[in-house]
Amino acid sequence: MKQYKDIFIDFDDTLYDTRGNAIISLAETFDYFSLGRYFDDPEKFYASYWKTNIDLWSIYNKGEISRDYLIVERFRRPLSEGKGLENVSEEFCLEVSDKFLEFCSVKPGTVKGARELLDYLKGLGCRLHICSNGFHEVQYKKLRACGLYEYFDTIILSEDAGANKPSKQFFDYAFEKSGAEVATTLMIGDNYNTDIIGAMDAGLDTILYNRWDPDFVPPRKPTYIVNELEEIEKL
Repeated sequence: MKQYKDIFIDFDDTLYDTRGNAIISLAETFDYFSLGRYFDDPEKFYASYWKTNIDLWSIYNKGEISRDYLIVERFRRPLSEGKGLENVSEEFCLEVSDKFLEFCSVKPGTVKGARELLDYLKGLGCRLHICSNGFHEVQYKKLRACGLYEYFDTIILSEDAGANKPSKQFFDYAFEKSGAEVATTLMIGDNYNTDIIGAMDAGLDTILYNRWDPDFVPPRKPTYIVNELEEIEKL
């Protein structure tokens, strides 16, 4: 591997165990609002939430829906499946969302090997930059809650860039804010469509952290592919 000066790295589910922390937070939210009154089986609510959330984030990353729509809709759909909640109000959806994000933002769980990787990259003298589509007020809380905030030279968020990964506008903003140069910058991320495609289109070398499907064959091959973060050190 050639020498890189700057590392762009995704936060959610690359370093921070967003899904694991959210599973805990969703159960806490279910109990907080006593949603068992409306659902005989909480798993029905959880399954509907995850399907809806994945679908909406995919659309949001393409810039086809707003942040506010995502926040309301990802709870409106699963809540509407509860008995007596068929016409759930926007106000209640927002109340549930706020509490869920409150629970999420204080969870400390990180992905296995995340802290060790950051220590290793810092030891090489690399500058580290978060590149995330996550919500501004939540990402800073999560970064501090998991103890990773101090590792980063720059926090680059889509809401500040005015566009989401994988857009050119996001990566143009990332270069401007970080002062990094294409030839000596590497992008690490778990999402092929947002992290890797966007970075390749921007001319960057990339590492796909293939966390979710070890049999996945990318249509466009990243510079490197790993299934565990610790493999990056071995490169």
